[in-house]
Amino acid sequence: MKTFEFDAVVVGSGIAGLSFALGLASRGRSVCIVTKKNRAESNTNYAQGGIACVTSSTDDFQMHVEDTLEAGDGLCNREVVNQIVQEGPARIKEMIEIGVDFSQLEDGRVSLGKEGGHSKRRILHVKDVTGRAIEQALLHAINEHPNIEVREHCMAIDLITTRKLKKFGFNTTDEDNRVAGIYCFNEADHSVFALRTPAVLLATGGIGQVYQFTTNPDIATGDGVAMAYRAGAEIRNLEFVQFHPTAFFARDGKRFLISEAVRGEGAILRNSDGEPFMERYHPRKDLAPRDVVARAIDSEMKRSGAEHVFLDITSKSKEELEERFPTIYAHCRENGIQIEKELIPVVPAAHYLCGGVATSLTAETSLKGLYACGEVACTGLHGANRLASNSLLEALVLAHRGVESVDQFLSDHPEEIRNLPPWVDGNVSNSDERVILFHNWSELKRTLWDYVGIVRTTKRLERARARIQLLSREINDYYWNFRVEPMLLELRNMVQVADLMVQCALQRKESRGLHYILDYPSLSPEALDTKIIR
Repeated sequence: MKTFEFDAVVVGSGIAGLSFALGLASRGRSVCIVTKKNRAESNTNYAQGGIACVTSSTDDFQMHVEDTLEAGDGLCNREVVNQIVQEGPARIKEMIEIGVDFSQLEDGRVSLGKEGGHSKRRILHVKDVTGRAIEQALLHAINEHPNIEVREHCMAIDLITTRKLKKFGFNTTDEDNRVAGIYCFNEADHSVFALRTPAVLLATGGIGQVYQFTTNPDIATGDGVAMAYRAGAEIRNLEFVQFHPTAFFARDGKRFLISEAVRGEGAILRNSDGEPFMERYHPRKDLAPRDVVARAIDSEMKRSGAEHVFLDITSKSKEELEERFPTIYAHCRENGIQIEKELIPVVPAAHYLCGGVATSLTAETSLKGLYACGEVACTGLHGANRLASNSLLEALVLAHRGVESVDQFLSDHPEEIRNLPPWVDGNVSNSDERVILFHNWSELKRTLWDYVGIVRTTKRLERARARIQLLSREINDYYWNFRVEPMLLELRNMVQVADLMVQCALQRKESRGLHYILDYPSLSPEALDTKIIR
C-alpha cells in the first residue's frame, strides 16, 4: 500500500473544500484534495440561487439574522447566526477578488435576488449558475497553487484514528482519540492508498441520493457524515432534510431544480385546477419558508391526487426569462415547456441536509484533528430549516475560520504518527453478485422516500428503520467478503446515514421546521438538538 504525507487533507471539491484548501495552502501548508469524481463535480456546481449577504443600504445584519432565526423555527444558534451574517461581506469581497463576476443591473449596481423567507433583496447571483461561477473561479486559483495536490476519481473510505492504531498494536502517546490519516480508493487502478495527516477537513456535501427523488448530483451519498460517525465524531439533527418545493416534474424520475429565485421574481404556484393556493398556508404566500411551501404542495397533491402542481411565471417576457434564468429556461424548453406562456410542472424533491457533523464556529468537530465545512457540517446556523441561499455564505465563512483553526492546530500538534497500518484485502475476491448492490440501492431510496419524507409518522419511521437494518446487515456482510469498489462504498455510507437519520427522527417528539410528524403536531416547550455519537 502506498502512503503519502500532507499537512492537511480535504475530502470534497465544492466551495467549502476549495476555499479552505486555498486559504491553508496560502499559509505555506501542503494540502491534498481528494474528490471521487472530477474536481468540478460538486453540489456547489449545481447551486442556482446565489449567496445571501447584506450588501444593500436598505438592508442590515439584524434583518438577515431575524429572517434566518424565523426560518430555523427556534433551533438556530443565535451567536452562530450573528457571526456568519456579519462576516459575509468580507467573504463576498474575496470571491470578487478571485474572479467571481456577480450579475449587475443596467446602472452598475449588483443585482440582488429575493427568495422565500427573506424580507429584503439580498441574494447575490450570477444569473442562475452562481455555484458554477464560484466553482470555476476557485478551481482556477487552486490549479495555480504549488502547495495543493488534487486527486480526482479517488474516494475516501474511512478515517484512520489513534484509537484504530492502538487496535492494530501501534504505540501512540495520545490519550484522546485523534485523526492520523485516511484510506482512499483509487478508481483508476482499483488500489487503496493512505494519506498520513494530522488534519482532515470533510467537505463532502449532502445526502440527497438516499432519496428516490432529489435535486442533488450523484455524488451526494452522505460519505462525510458516515465516515465521521464511524470515527467517533458527534452527529446532530439529521432528521432535518429540506425538500426543495419546486423541482421540474419529468416522467423519467429525474428532478431538475427550478430555483426559488423564480418565485422571487413573481412566479405563482397553482394547483391542478389552476388556482393559486399558497395564501391558504402562509402570509408570505409563494415566498414562505421552504418547509411550509413543500408541505403545502404535498397537501395539494394528496388532496387532488395530482402528480404535480404548477409554477406560473408567464407574467415575464421571453427576453427577461432568458436573461435572468438561462439554464432553467433552456431545460424547460428542452422538455417542451415554453415558460413565458406555459406553466411549469413541479414537485418537491430532497435538496439539503440541515443537520450533519457537529462543529464549532471554527469548523472543529468533537474528534481532534477532524474538521467539517459546508453541507456535511451542522454549525447551528440553519436550525430546523435553512433560509434560502444561506448555505454558500456559511461555507465561505466557516472555511475561512477553519483555515485559522487548522493552521494553529498544525503548529501546536506536530505530526507524530510515522507509520500507518496497511490496507489488507485478505482472501476476498471481486464480487460476482453486484445485482445485490443495485437491488439494495433501489430499495433504500424508495424506503426513505416513502417513510422518511415531507410528512412522517412514528409507524413509518419504525418501518423504515427495520428495513434499513436488514439492508445494513447485507451490505456489511458484502463489504467484508468482497473487494471494495465505489458503488459498494457509497451504498455502505448511504445505509449508515439513513439509519442515523431515522434514529434522529425518532428522538424528536415534536413537529419543528422540516421534521413534520403527525403523531406530534405541536412544538415542544424547549428547542433541543438531537445528537448521536458512536
